[in-house]
Amino acid sequence: MALSSKQTALIKVATTKLGMPDAVYRSALVEIAGVTTSKDLDAEGFDALIGWFQYLGFEPGTPRGKDYGSRPGMATFAQIELIRELWREIHGASDCDDAALLGWLRKFHKVDSMRFLTMEGARKAITGLKAWKRRAA
Repeated sequence: MALSSKQTALIKVATTKLGMPDAVYRSALVEIAGVTTSKDLDAEGFDALIGWFQYLGFEPGTPRGKDYGSRPGMATFAQIELIRELWREIHGASDCDDAALLGWLRKFHKVDSMRFLTMEGARKAITGLKAWKRRAA
C-alpha cells in the first residue's frame, strides 16, 4: 500500500529538519526499508524509517488546534489550547472532541465557536474545567 501524502510530507520534513543529504537519505531507504524510493515504502518500512529519524533527533510535531491570531480582548491561542487540554484530561481522550467541547461552551458560556471566546470568557471556562477536573478526581 502506498504512503499517504501526509506520510510523504513527514519524511520530507524530517530530512529537512535533520539537514540530511539526499545520498544519506537514499542509503537509509535501502538499508532500513529495502526500497530505493519512498513511493515503494509500505507501512512497516515507513515506521522503521521514522524510528530511525527519531533516533537521530527528529521529533514529529503534535497536531494543534486552530490559531486565530492575535486579537485584542479575545482568548489567546494558549488559553484555547489549555481549554482543549483540560477537556481531553477530563474525558480521558487523546484527541479533543471539539463538537462536544463547543456544545459545553454553548450551554454554559453562550459562545458558538472558540474564535468568539473573549479573554474573560476563556478565564471562566478554564476555571470551570479545572473545577470539573477536581470533582472528577
